[in-house]
Amino acid sequence: MVSGHLFHCRKNSWPPEEYVPRTALQLLDLDGGSPPEQAWRRRLNSHANILKEFSVTFMEAMKMMTLGVRLWSYVREEASYGRKAPIDPFTRERCKPSASQGVPLGGMGSGSISRGFRGEFKNWHIIPGLCENSPVMENQFSIFVTRDGGNKKYSSVLAPGHHEGLKNYSDSGISSWDWNLSGQHSTYHALFPRAWTVYDGEPDPDLKISCRQISPFIPHDYKDSSLPTSVFVYTLVNTGRDRAKVSLLMTWANSIGGFSHHSGGHFNEPFIGDDGVSGVLLHHKTAKDNPPVTFAIAACETQNVSVTVLPVFGLSGERHVSAKEMWGTMSKDGHFSRENFNAGSSMPSCSGETLCAAVTASTWVEPHGRCTVAFALAWSSPKVKFQKGCTYNRRYTEFYGTSERSSINLVHDALTKYRLWEEEIEKWQDPILKDDKLPEWYKFTLFNELYFLVAGGTVWTDGQPPAIEGKSSPACNQQKHSKRGAKSESVKDSHVKPDAEQVSTGDDLPNCEERSVSMYAAVHGSHMPEQTNGLQEPIPYLISKDGPENVGKFLYLEGVEYIMWNTYDVHFYASFALLDLFPKIELSIQRDFADAVLYEDRRRVKFLADGTSGIRKVKGAVPHDLGTHDPWHEMNAYNIHDTSKWKDLNPKFVLQVYRDFAATGDMAFGRDVWPAVCAAMDYMDQFDRDGDDMIENDGFPDQTYDAWTVRGISAYCGCLWLAALQAAATMAHRLGDRPYAEKYKLKFIKAKAVYEAKLWNGSYFNYDSGTSSNSLSIQADQLAGQWYAASSGLPPIFDEYKIRSALQKIFEFNVMKVKGGRMGAVNGMTPKGKVDETCMQSREIWTGVTYGVAANMLLHGMEHQGFITAEGIFLAGWSEDGYGYWFQTPEGWTTDGHYRSLIYMRPLAIWAMQWALSPPKAILEAPKVNLMDRIHVSAQAARAASEINVRKIAPDNRCIPSSTFQCEC
Repeated sequence: MVSGHLFHCRKNSWPPEEYVPRTALQLLDLDGGSPPEQAWRRRLNSHANILKEFSVTFMEAMKMMTLGVRLWSYVREEASYGRKAPIDPFTRERCKPSASQGVPLGGMGSGSISRGFRGEFKNWHIIPGLCENSPVMENQFSIFVTRDGGNKKYSSVLAPGHHEGLKNYSDSGISSWDWNLSGQHSTYHALFPRAWTVYDGEPDPDLKISCRQISPFIPHDYKDSSLPTSVFVYTLVNTGRDRAKVSLLMTWANSIGGFSHHSGGHFNEPFIGDDGVSGVLLHHKTAKDNPPVTFAIAACETQNVSVTVLPVFGLSGERHVSAKEMWGTMSKDGHFSRENFNAGSSMPSCSGETLCAAVTASTWVEPHGRCTVAFALAWSSPKVKFQKGCTYNRRYTEFYGTSERSSINLVHDALTKYRLWEEEIEKWQDPILKDDKLPEWYKFTLFNELYFLVAGGTVWTDGQPPAIEGKSSPACNQQKHSKRGAKSESVKDSHVKPDAEQVSTGDDLPNCEERSVSMYAAVHGSHMPEQTNGLQEPIPYLISKDGPENVGKFLYLEGVEYIMWNTYDVHFYASFALLDLFPKIELSIQRDFADAVLYEDRRRVKFLADGTSGIRKVKGAVPHDLGTHDPWHEMNAYNIHDTSKWKDLNPKFVLQVYRDFAATGDMAFGRDVWPAVCAAMDYMDQFDRDGDDMIENDGFPDQTYDAWTVRGISAYCGCLWLAALQAAATMAHRLGDRPYAEKYKLKFIKAKAVYEAKLWNGSYFNYDSGTSSNSLSIQADQLAGQWYAASSGLPPIFDEYKIRSALQKIFEFNVMKVKGGRMGAVNGMTPKGKVDETCMQSREIWTGVTYGVAANMLLHGMEHQGFITAEGIFLAGWSEDGYGYWFQTPEGWTTDGHYRSLIYMRPLAIWAMQWALSPPKAILEAPKVNLMDRIHVSAQAARAASEINVRKIAPDNRCIPSSTFQCEC
């Protein structure tokens, strides 16, 4: 826990009165209209600089030239099938990324739309894996004010008028609108999942305006957090002496970003719903047979607010009212005709035509009076389709059905429930925001980094098997012929039960629940029937409910540039956020990977790094990811290296499973995944080359740092392995599996001695035990295994003085020797205090790794060092003096601030810091007993362990993959 004050930021607070006058804040303090005390803030006239991407050095380019040629060929091959390769560094986006992002819209997993801090709607992620970055400039909020009987008029789009996108439109289009907002007196305040935009006397000097953006991201709420909707609540305060007629206008294009509005076949229709909610539906026909999308834009009519609509307008005015004519009507009348509600559906749009709609809400605001006007946006795309044929229903359809017209109900519920959502959000956030011991930058950055769970391409399905439409993958066809809920030859059913005397009677088994545990001796002991096409039967978990409660299936991308679902070596860092806020989703993901461990896919894949080929998924190996174009059924979309030979994935699986098991106390989960834990651990035996129980790396980048070669025993993978042995032994003890508890404890004791003897140099653990030029480098992530052990309530792997010494070394060298600690922790640093230039990754600063290192420091009482370390990411990425990476935190940046891979999963690891500061009750209140000490190792077990037949990895691809554990070739 934190003791004392930890304000380490150079700017100790971001008070709202520095951006908005105190009198304006007091006037807007109605119904949540005033921004919060802690928030990330920008002025709307702030410059949105173009971001600078990293580049490789000449030597790095030479080393990777062959890989680059193979990757280029693979990208072209995928494009010939109409698919985007998971990693494509060659194709550039039309819209260059800039420092203009803001809080995204909507809940999780139903498609997302981001909104920049200046008001533009951008980063459209409706179709899975496809992100359209360019803003759709027709999508705006505007205001029209009339005073003094019409003698005073003010009108403007509520966004600064210096967007580059305006140059592309004709005079009859949106460039004819009034773009009068300078942004000088307008400010943006972000505290995810809400944002406030305050217009202090712009465009009317006597009108204070606050727009509050609210999305239903509510921890532990597995219904509303899945909804594709957002609310925009306007608070209006009239400081003038005369009445003001105020009309707020919401305009929306029938588009899902890019050039989708030009494809034709789209149409709009007005609607009048219940409780005064009315607006327009925009039915969008997507390209390439993707499921349709229906938007709803709406406002809530009250006693003081009247709502009218214009169902259709265009940019040219050839077939419909033009954008210019629409603006003229609003400037003159402040509303549209009520007859427009009877217009019915419009004619479908022609190719190349842009179809738009408008909703306006009008009200009178008395002198010194206040008024609230609420708009809502929803997008209903009930089905999510992946490119190789499988289609699923989204999570929200469990509650709203599968009709695209459910967007009417979505906007209705949003407008009638948003106050309840805000109450729940404030209950969640207030204890952290009001904790005076925490630095202010940390508090709002902690919440704002959660943007990725919405904008990171998340897909949340209802958990049911896929529907089959048109051409489908073999896996989908297998699903089609499987009976839901039928007993398949699951690994859980094929294992023997433990003897009664082997079952633990420990106090950690709650409520005297059933103590029988499925045992698992080795992967080759399970039977998985083979298919002629090289696939196994569908993963059993996919055709059954997720334990006692089905919360659906959850996917999120590694990053918008690395299009792979649930990349596991990165989820290792990011998963703290899900476990803390949505633990049932986290357990669902772990169950997916547990089943994947015992699954095999023999289809051949070419690995681009060395040009060899192998099978797609090896039984016993944890997959790198759940796939790209057919997730769950075609795993390991990553094909740079053969990840079945990586040394970090299996230990990371065991560590995550144990942490989740310890934190939730879910014994059913522990029993269900235990066979996969045993399989994952046994699989690693082949990487112990010399029988000392410590795994060795194989002289290529065989871990998450996939450009950074490791030789022999490595600090990173070796520490993960030690922690996994400890976690597996403790889990076995808690589940009553004594033989495995003894086995893993013996391995741990032996491997730990080897690790320390080979790598400990008196102040830190060397990068690896090889003899290369960087073997003595200081790796920021060297204690990743200890971080997880401490986070899971396990005893320290090493003596405390060694842990603190290594962390202090990382702080002094990797953190403080890079621009005085203002950048984060560089991955590699030489003992001489120079950045390790071995490869592009050794010289990068990884944001998520830095957060993880900071969390490890907090766990070991190094609070000052921990917050200084993490603050570097804030200063470089989020502060006004930084590089502009807010709401698009990249995987990493170089020491000169050039990014690699924006909008990336790993920075969610900031929630590991919160986990360290406030551990869950199950871990905090667990008995302070070292369960490893309770594991009694018999003399017989010790002799058996010394006779273990160390299995070797096959040197070529002729070895049958399913026989990995017997292979001696």
